[in-house]
Amino acid sequence: MTMAPELPRGLQWLNAPATTLHEQRGRIVALAFVNSASAWCAQRLNDLAVLQARYLGRLQALAIHVPRFDSERDPQQALKRLRRHGNALPLAHDADWVAWQRYGVDAWPTVLLIDGEGQVRHRAVGADGLQELERQIARLCDGLHAPPDDDLRSFREIHPEPRMPLCFPTGLVATPDRLFVADSGHHRVLECNHQGRVIRQFGMGTADFADGELNHAAFRRPQGLALVRESLYVADTGNHALRRINLPTSTVDTLCGNGRAGEPTDGVVDVARNVALNQPQALVVNNNQIFMAMAGDNRVWSYDLGTRELRARAGSGQLDVRDGSGPMAAFAQPAGLAAVLQTLYVCDAVGSSLRSMQLRGDTVQTLVGQNAWTFGADDGPREGARLQHPQAIALSPDSPVMWIADSGNGSLRTLRLGGGDLTTVALPRALHGPAGLSVAAGAVWIAETDAHAVLRYDIATGELSHVPIDE
Repeated sequence: MTMAPELPRGLQWLNAPATTLHEQRGRIVALAFVNSASAWCAQRLNDLAVLQARYLGRLQALAIHVPRFDSERDPQQALKRLRRHGNALPLAHDADWVAWQRYGVDAWPTVLLIDGEGQVRHRAVGADGLQELERQIARLCDGLHAPPDDDLRSFREIHPEPRMPLCFPTGLVATPDRLFVADSGHHRVLECNHQGRVIRQFGMGTADFADGELNHAAFRRPQGLALVRESLYVADTGNHALRRINLPTSTVDTLCGNGRAGEPTDGVVDVARNVALNQPQALVVNNNQIFMAMAGDNRVWSYDLGTRELRARAGSGQLDVRDGSGPMAAFAQPAGLAAVLQTLYVCDAVGSSLRSMQLRGDTVQTLVGQNAWTFGADDGPREGARLQHPQAIALSPDSPVMWIADSGNGSLRTLRLGGGDLTTVALPRALHGPAGLSVAAGAVWIAETDAHAVLRYDIATGELSHVPIDE
């Protein structure tokens, strides 16, 4: 065992008063080194929040954010991204990787367990090992007396997000007269008209996992949406589930997912709640199959609506940008999907890349991007063009153009299919963390996620306007 070094004085605390390890003496500290772009880190922070509630007063989780992308060096942007995933733990920003180096960290996420005497007792690295982490926390906390009620030292966030009609909206589906919005931070899905009037709300608006009628069903941070005839499919990311909204009956059911992150397996889904998924983030339907971008395991999966077969289509599970067929390919946190004919397009967020997958053979090819550490904002031919943490893509229904929500650069960009260049769309201002796109009725509909807003970009005139949803 070694004594944990003190936290660097230069840390910028974003949502809580500054603290030190010395101030936390007498209880267990889970010091988590995380990155706001990482699905694995988001899941680990959620795990720690649950454990902290279980051992209230005996365990304090502290998160240290270390940036990967240039955009994440902005502390407010990092805070927004982690809040988008539901994080409410005390968060410090380590812009220059000082704490990272002081504690000898070399991977996201890393959790150090520090006992009440200030000694490091356990180090958990990566997305796996939750059971061992829970066991170690239980062992350390069982040796502590529960504090009296007036000494729980409960944490309250400072500078919380403003109360607005939307909270971190993500997935969008636009039709000629409707707009469906995954209002992720409010744990609901909205059906609106193009003027923003809410017609129906699906989900109670509290984070839970329940099927049933629209007012009794519940979601947890839903993100991706896909509409096929009278069914709206939902990537219920926080519940690790694929859900379906029957629009004529206003009811919600679950196709697969048990509410907990796990390792998906191939096979027919006989009982929906017996199947584990891992942070499904985006959906698209093609040829009676729902394709899922599974951010938590870096793969693309399909669910057959006829046979109910769940199948891994491409990706090794490793976080990488590698071309190949099926499991020989690798993705770096796929976050967006689009499809036309026999081609699936994948927005690879952490890889800052755009990929294509031929559905005959599941062969993956990189269109734009290099690897998980190469990013930028360069336009031009694909070989030299760069993106930074793109979050969503959408195809024009009447032209070979892909629209891209280039979240890290705060921009809307286009790629002409068939070998065309990457281009940045001229907008009157930068976008704030865009993470959802849909194209319909002569417009690109944009989820400006970090601004809690939905925008409409008129393709013909170039006008960018706010859609006043539920205002």
